[in-house]
Parts: sequence; C-alpha cells; structure tokens
Amino acid sequence: MALTPTAFDWVCTLVRKESAIVLEKGKEYLVESRLVPLARAAGAADVNAYVDGVRLRPDRRAQTAIVEALTTNETSWYRDGAPFQAFSTTVVPALKQSRASTRSLRIWSAASSTGQEAYSLAISLQDSVVAEGWRAEIIGTDISTEVLEKAKAGTYSQLEVNRGLPAPLLVRHFTRAGMNWQVNQNLRQMVRFQQLNLTSSYAALGQFDVVFLRNVLIYFDLATKRDILTRVRRALRPDGYLFLGGAETTLGVDDNWERQLIGRVSVHRPKN
Repeated sequence: MALTPTAFDWVCTLVRKESAIVLEKGKEYLVESRLVPLARAAGAADVNAYVDGVRLRPDRRAQTAIVEALTTNETSWYRDGAPFQAFSTTVVPALKQSRASTRSLRIWSAASSTGQEAYSLAISLQDSVVAEGWRAEIIGTDISTEVLEKAKAGTYSQLEVNRGLPAPLLVRHFTRAGMNWQVNQNLRQMVRFQQLNLTSSYAALGQFDVVFLRNVLIYFDLATKRDILTRVRRALRPDGYLFLGGAETTLGVDDNWERQLIGRVSVHRPKN
C-alpha cells in the first residue's frame, strides 16, 4: 500500500522538527523505501501501520530511528574526486605556508555519514603533512548516531571499499579484518567523530582551517542554509576554506563569502 498523505505529512513534520531537513511532495517513495526496514523489524503490516503506531503512541526511540533513516545520505571514498584533488594540490600547500609556525591543521567533515569523507581527508593529510611532523586533526560530525558508530569502528566491507578507494591506498592504509577492511590505527587516531545537528551550536568544536560541508545544504530551506553558513563562517579561520557540494552555493544565500576557483572546483572563503 502506498504511503498515505497523513503518514507522509507526519514524517515530514518530524524530520523537519528534529533535523531542519525539508522533505517535499514527491518524496513519498523515498520515505517509504527508507522506512520499510524499520516497519519489518517492528513487525508492522506495512509502513503506514508502522508510522501510525509511532504517531499515535509516541516512542522516542522509534522517532529517532525514523529521523536517522531519512537523514542518512549517500557517501563514498573521495566522492566526486575533484574537491579532494583541489584540497591536496592547492589548499594544503597554501595552509602549510600560512600555518608554518604552528605546524597544525584542523579539518571539519560536517556531514560525515559513515566516515569515508573524513578518512579520505586523513589519508591525504597523512601523506602530505603528518609525514613531515605536522599535527592534523579531523572532526567528523553527523546527526545520525547509527552511522557515527560505523564511522568510529572504521571497518568496511569489500563492496564499500570498492566505491572510490584506489587499490594502492587500500593496501597502504587498511588491514584485513576477516571479510572486511579496517582503517589503520594511525589514521583512526587523526579522526574524531561526534553527533551534531547542524542547526545546533558549533561553539564546542573550536575553529577550523577547512570545512567540508558537501551535499547537505540542498536538504534545507533558505533560512536554514543562511543560518548554517553564518555559523560555519564563525567556525572557520579568517583565511580558511569551505567546500560545498557541486550543486550548492553561497550566492544568494550568504553574501559574506567569496568564491575561489581551483581548477574546476569552487571553494568559498570568508570575506574580510
């Protein structure tokens, strides 16, 4: 049975309240497909019955599970390729010059999902700055505690490592763990994961040299995008770099950024 308007509207309201993510009309199939596993696990007849049960008999754990199911995004190693190349070939060398006195870099993977982005950045920094005695710290955040547990474990299936991770890097930076692959300890020590809703305070995170906020703003309305970009700017050092997704921009949202083109990649920097 197709998702009813009542069930869809309730899920949309819940997700927007908890995460500020906007699910528009036409996303009924997405909502239904994401909630099928939860409905089956709960023994419900279908998704409508599952949603109605949670709606009529509020259960905080079930509500959290619904939000996490709808906010878990697609990810892969070195996703889209070019931003990571720009990071390694241009951004990191520039920061090595401007941070020569501290020999320290802090990077924020602001929608880290299951950790592939954060560990991809760690591999790049291991080879470019850590090997030269620099300190590098990467903070990975996500709204979903479920995906963060996987990220913290740093264990991935063969199928997962096949999605964008070059074989030479797999051999260098991972160790076999049964049928899976485990991120090596030296990389895991560079990365710290924690739960964070992007609509909440960033104050405890400190300041960063680079922020990767890729493929997440597209899920928010204009006011929320503006609020997030304003607070990300405060968390970024004045000469830092912001990476957005290919379909995302600061133009018409927050005019306190300037765009810099690195090859075919746009990076955004705070206006002074």
